[in-house]
Amino acid sequence: MAWPRVGTTAGVGLGVLASLAPGLLPRTASAQAVLTSLLVMLALAGVGLTRVVLRRLRIETSRWARFRKPMLGVTAILVVAAMLRAGYWQNQLRDVMGVARIGAGYWLHWGVGTMLIVGAVAAGWSGLRWAARRLGRARAVAGLVVLGVATQLVVVPGIVDWRQAAYAAADARFDPAVVQPVSPTRSGSPESAISWPALGAQGRRFVAGDPGQGVRVYVGLHSAPDLDSRVELAIRELERSGGFEKRNLVVTVPTGSGWIDGEAAAGIDQRFGGDVALIGLQYSAAPSWVTFLFGRTAAQESARALFTAIEERVAHMPDPPRLFVYGQSLGALGGSSIFANDAAQDRRTCGVLWAGPPAGQVHRAGATVLANSSDPVVHWSPSLLWKPPDLAGTRPDAPMPQWIPGVSFVQTAVDLLGALDAPAGHGHRYGADQGTAIPDC
Repeated sequence: MAWPRVGTTAGVGLGVLASLAPGLLPRTASAQAVLTSLLVMLALAGVGLTRVVLRRLRIETSRWARFRKPMLGVTAILVVAAMLRAGYWQNQLRDVMGVARIGAGYWLHWGVGTMLIVGAVAAGWSGLRWAARRLGRARAVAGLVVLGVATQLVVVPGIVDWRQAAYAAADARFDPAVVQPVSPTRSGSPESAISWPALGAQGRRFVAGDPGQGVRVYVGLHSAPDLDSRVELAIRELERSGGFEKRNLVVTVPTGSGWIDGEAAAGIDQRFGGDVALIGLQYSAAPSWVTFLFGRTAAQESARALFTAIEERVAHMPDPPRLFVYGQSLGALGGSSIFANDAAQDRRTCGVLWAGPPAGQVHRAGATVLANSSDPVVHWSPSLLWKPPDLAGTRPDAPMPQWIPGVSFVQTAVDLLGALDAPAGHGHRYGADQGTAIPDC
């Protein structure tokens, strides 16, 4: 029997150990298998590059062969210990968050899934090497170049177009459980200047939610052709619905997908006893993480344009409404960008509330900031690669993992994908206190 080489064993072991390091949120076996497979493949790629460098330097590695068997044994022991530790950590998180515990079936699913993914990639890589040997290095490189060019010219644009079409389709999809409002104080009602379809899926959910006494205005991404016309439409809709006649007006900056948390909206209505108007302006229909990575400026530009227009409108009123700003996630970043600094934020608003701000990058003086310690959105930042996150002001809601350079960045990035799947009060899920905790003037 040929034992695996020392480098291969080390690469697989390091990948598995890094993937089993403690994370912020409970994770499914499938998600854990994907993460483990990815890190194992990256580690093996690093091992392969190291071997190439050692050969170029003419460093002899054959003497390491005698360590193959001991290395395999030590790695196996470390992996089993890491699995036990990971299981204990997962169950700690699940107990606190009220999620069912994991058992042996979890690890069976994880192991099989990991082997299938890594095996499929290894088979593909072997196929490429076989093709390179049969065709010769020059032809293989030429083939890869042609494939790369074709991918850039045809595949990538096709994927981008498909994704944009998918986002638009999701935004246009009607949920039969969401009923068109009849109150003239809601956008999308028969009296509204904004049609029910033009609100988009997230806008329809927002205006149809909680039948409180407050005004709810929402301008969808396709309600008007550009930002300026959408802002003008928002002002007209506030006037038509009686929004400017309310004592309090809250600019609610949506997340990257256009979503405004219904819990927050209900809390705001409760906070002001119905004497409030909420206004939201959609700037993207893509998933929030896509907008966060590639369209952050749209959130900032739309928030600034809307708030400035409202500010100018109420400046001419003899008894203007009090202005507030609320934003969750990317909406918090967009809302905070309205103001040049903390002093401007305090001067131009009655109060602001930020929920789950990414890496805490918001103006904090005078603001109420809600941030769960288990929220990966609050943790994630490129600086997480080399230093622990700044968790000042977060509210402890679950056990906190030890920061590990590089590894914590990867673990947190993976947790971002399931941040909204956490139970209420954990991860990126916040409750009605998003509204009831808005500070007063």
